[in-house]
Amino acid sequence: MVSYIVVIPARIGSSRLARKPLLDIAGKTMLARTYECALKAVAADKIYVATDSNEIIALCDSIGARSVLTSSACLTGTDRIAEVASKIEADLYINLQGDEPLMDPENISKVISASVESPDKIINGWAWIDREEEYRSRTIPKVVMREDGRLLYMSRSPIPGSKSDDFSFSRKQICVYGFPRKALALFADHPSKTAHEQIEDIEILRFLELGWEVQMIPLSGDSIAVDTQADLERVRAIFENPS
Repeated sequence: MVSYIVVIPARIGSSRLARKPLLDIAGKTMLARTYECALKAVAADKIYVATDSNEIIALCDSIGARSVLTSSACLTGTDRIAEVASKIEADLYINLQGDEPLMDPENISKVISASVESPDKIINGWAWIDREEEYRSRTIPKVVMREDGRLLYMSRSPIPGSKSDDFSFSRKQICVYGFPRKALALFADHPSKTAHEQIEDIEILRFLELGWEVQMIPLSGDSIAVDTQADLERVRAIFENPS
């Protein structure tokens, strides 16, 4: 049987939103909201928060979440998950970003299922972009794929682009991933960010640049990754005024 755990990377030192995991969303922290999404998909004993902050460790204790203290030297959240993989043995590590308080639990379940079915593949999610505002946004990674769903490239720039610069179609990344243990080991063995990963600030590109293929699967695109203050206010409004 293929074993897996869900890992939520969370750090205090976000460059865009200070102390992001601890920001309040309708009376609960962002990390607590994201953890609740994971709980709707898997049992609590399969979920770990990976952090370099004792303050976040204390928060995890207060909400009953398992946690792993990782190095402050981790370059990215994926490096943090790779460190967890060196401490907790499993075949697969399902990465749920810590700034996804509206993540559809079904997205998590679908990535787990696809990963268990293909345990030697990296799995990531995509959804259609239906608003030009998202297409133009520099905080939303856009996905370009082969016809069989394998990732060709990902960028914060508006891609695919046309000569006329019109918005025709595009896909966005959904931040749930499935990583085989050996893929994380390869990722962590690289001592620095790769060239495109560095300039785009998109960790999945390190796998592409190191020769690993990434299989993309369709997921719901209704979640909002909180990267900016405007994102935070949108999410707060949704929790405070549920439809």
